[in-house]
Amino acid sequence: MSDWQLSDFPVPVLPDKVRFHDFELPLPLMHAIADLNFEYCTPIQSESLPFSLADYDVTGQAQTGTGKTAAFLVTIFTRLWEQPNTTERPQGTPRALVLAPTRELALQIEGDGQDLAKYLGYSVQCVVGGMDFQKQLDRIKRRELDLLVATPGRLLDFINRRYLNLRGVEVLVIDEADRMLDMGFIPDVRRIVYQTPHKRNRQTLFFSATFNEAVMRLASSWTMQPEHVAIEPESVATDTVAQNFWLVSADRKAHLLAEFITNKEPERVLIFTNRRDQTHQLTKYLNRHNIVCEALAGDVPQRKRLSTLNRFKEGSLRYVVATDVAGRGIHVEGISHVVNFDLPEDPQDYVHRIGRTGRAGAAGISISFVSEDDAFNLPAIEEFLGSPVICKQPDI
Repeated sequence: MSDWQLSDFPVPVLPDKVRFHDFELPLPLMHAIADLNFEYCTPIQSESLPFSLADYDVTGQAQTGTGKTAAFLVTIFTRLWEQPNTTERPQGTPRALVLAPTRELALQIEGDGQDLAKYLGYSVQCVVGGMDFQKQLDRIKRRELDLLVATPGRLLDFINRRYLNLRGVEVLVIDEADRMLDMGFIPDVRRIVYQTPHKRNRQTLFFSATFNEAVMRLASSWTMQPEHVAIEPESVATDTVAQNFWLVSADRKAHLLAEFITNKEPERVLIFTNRRDQTHQLTKYLNRHNIVCEALAGDVPQRKRLSTLNRFKEGSLRYVVATDVAGRGIHVEGISHVVNFDLPEDPQDYVHRIGRTGRAGAAGISISFVSEDDAFNLPAIEEFLGSPVICKQPDI
């Protein structure tokens, strides 16, 4: 172990701010937190960590990009450190399991986990569909498995082939439960949960951007007397993102978008459509107009999706057109604009979308096209935001 000390990472005490220093976390974990320059907790972290670090089950309501991944990873690694394994575990028996709805999100969590665990010596692995099964199997066979991140279908495949056993799971995290529900994964998730110890004998952290009746039923089934932490998405939407609503006829939307990008040259733009076919059509249109962009949708081969996402993160690709499902896996700093090419049917999806910009206190801009095809979605968005929406002519 290095001679790094907590004094090497001074963070001033500020009113109304909670520091990671305040939780007496393991020193190797604090070393990794220092490397990542995580000084003060986000609201979901400051409100959930006192409960989760005390071994309570937690249900957390927070949208993507608010820091919940770090909240549950810090909890997992602290528990593993404070309750070390004293006997050798069989191959393929993780101590902690995180379930995520999409490959991109699972891979993002794996990467974040490896960053936080680098001085702890823990093994963090990921099993997801659409990628080489044998390579994933080789990785989980290489050494004892501490944290496993997985999508439901591929995990069941590994379990059914007896390569993984979940009877030793001490911490179970179910991330983005509402999206799991939307994507039809709940029967698979239920089978997986039944493979883990009874909820009395594990800690369960359950996160969802929304808590409707169906999500609440799942939470009550899989947790024991949880502490509920809710971070309202409206504040994320309205405080850091300048929201614009542009009136445009449906047949002029693609032309308007191309004109906006060509004239304004925005730094990095994530463009949302409602359907896969629209995603591909719009990508082709923009490419024909000399705007280099790529599509992220469920039918794009996984290797290409990862390549697109990596280049978008690095900044070599500035414009991406995505569906909501694919967009859930996009955790990219520095997105300057989010464009709703189509208004979403669900107002909560509107907040999820625009939350991709304006992160970590930075200013962001959202532009929503309002046409005769989707203007009827506006009242629900206004009600959800709690404020009127003002539509205007395009500002280009």
